[in-house]
Amino acid sequence: MAAIGERTRVAGLALAGVTVLVAVAEEPESVRRAWQDLPPDVALVIVTPAAADTLGPALLDGARPLTAVLPV
Repeated sequence: MAAIGERTRVAGLALAGVTVLVAVAEEPESVRRAWQDLPPDVALVIVTPAAADTLGPALLDGARPLTAVLPV
């Protein structure tokens, strides 16, 4: 499991068991880089609404892991 997004939204997820990757990504370029650098064994990615907006259609790419967007 991985999480990508703003520090205030994803920092606590490490305490909840997200152990593969918690990527603090505040800027669009860092969000895209974190998405591209996901380890191949990640089955679920939790993203913040801002990260989802940045990634746009990439979230729907069938070759990527299951993705959940945190509520606003």
